[in-house]
Amino acid sequence: MGKIVRGMAASQAVRFFVTDTTELVEEARQIHQLSPVAAAALGRTLTGASLMGSMLKNDADKLTFQVKGDGPLGVLLAVSDATGYVKGYVAHPNVELPPTESGKLDVGTGVGRNGELIVIKDYGLKEPFIGRTKLVSGEIAEDLAAYFMYSEQQPSIVSLGVFVGADGRVERAGGLVIQPMPFADDAVIDQLEDLAAHMPAMTDLLAGSESMEALIAIAMAGLDTEVTAVTENGYRCDCNRDKFERGIMVLGADEISQMIEEDGKADVHCHFCNKNYHFSREDLVKILELAEA
Repeated sequence: MGKIVRGMAASQAVRFFVTDTTELVEEARQIHQLSPVAAAALGRTLTGASLMGSMLKNDADKLTFQVKGDGPLGVLLAVSDATGYVKGYVAHPNVELPPTESGKLDVGTGVGRNGELIVIKDYGLKEPFIGRTKLVSGEIAEDLAAYFMYSEQQPSIVSLGVFVGADGRVERAGGLVIQPMPFADDAVIDQLEDLAAHMPAMTDLLAGSESMEALIAIAMAGLDTEVTAVTENGYRCDCNRDKFERGIMVLGADEISQMIEEDGKADVHCHFCNKNYHFSREDLVKILELAEA
């Protein structure tokens, strides 16, 4: 189980969100059997979505975070609830790429540098809010910072990181978002710019900190900080047989009848947790009866 720490800094002129997502990203790696570069890319996507989800105001709100680049990994998608619990997948989880010149996982090439980042916020209204920006680097963190700036007009420091060990397991993962409030003065903005220029990589912050409090002290060096909330996050898929049964019912009587006649069954796969649901001929007949009622 991970956690998200939220707080204020610089006499309430700055807000921050920090999370350790090591366990949830490792769980995603196991579920999807991810290659190292896929684990790093999806891990950053899940972490970014979890942080953004925790910014939602109402318990029923949902956030979808989609990265559509032209790289070999294909589409990356994560969905978060308002507490930061997430689920997600990558289109091509087994992609292998050589490391960068600095020896790091080449997420930018895996994702691609041409494409867009799409954020959908579902507030339970008639139409969801949809924001989108062009990809900047495919490294996810820079792309999310650009999204905040150009789609929400919110300057932000964003750091996301996933460290995959030699055995393929996720050893460290996490992220942070630091944002000035609208009333922050030039002195605070200057401090944040200096902070961004000298901040260690997220995985280095995690490796060099014994606690989240210690990590915050390093990341927010020079700023007074106050933690305002600590909540749990993790990897959670909410699929179940009833949901897929309702999904089949929505197809309508004609299509269900065609399934019964041609296949005599239906097999449904959940992309988020890789569970399979089997519906026999008898199951489909019962669903057809409900659809026709």
